[in-house]
Amino acid sequence: MAFSEAEKTDIRRFCGYPAHGVGGLLQGWRYYQVYGLLEYRLLWLSGPEEAVVRHYLPALSGLERAVTEAAGNLDTDQAGVWTHNRDEVRDRTRLFDDWRRRLCGFMGVPPGPTLGGGGVVLVV
Repeated sequence: MAFSEAEKTDIRRFCGYPAHGVGGLLQGWRYYQVYGLLEYRLLWLSGPEEAVVRHYLPALSGLERAVTEAAGNLDTDQAGVWTHNRDEVRDRTRLFDDWRRRLCGFMGVPPGPTLGGGGVVLVV
């Protein structure tokens, strides 16, 4: 079963690739080799491979949500017996990014530019 557009958007985003919009001259994945590779993989993964990717999506959404929820504790260092982990946001972000890189590894694409990946090559 093919990925929905929402799933494709999440996969691109989690892999660190920016939105490509609805088109236009010199925009989007069509002009970059790795963007094209990612789009190819999104279209041609086998059923079991799609199932693995679908397993990643809710886990990554939960990790992403945990980072933003942890940001709500930044104003409190200690409350009663509770002591804030000053590194919580950093630790959660690292965990989230690690799982994003694992998804990239499974998909066989390098991490995208918003995930600190290099190797995006312009094709003209």
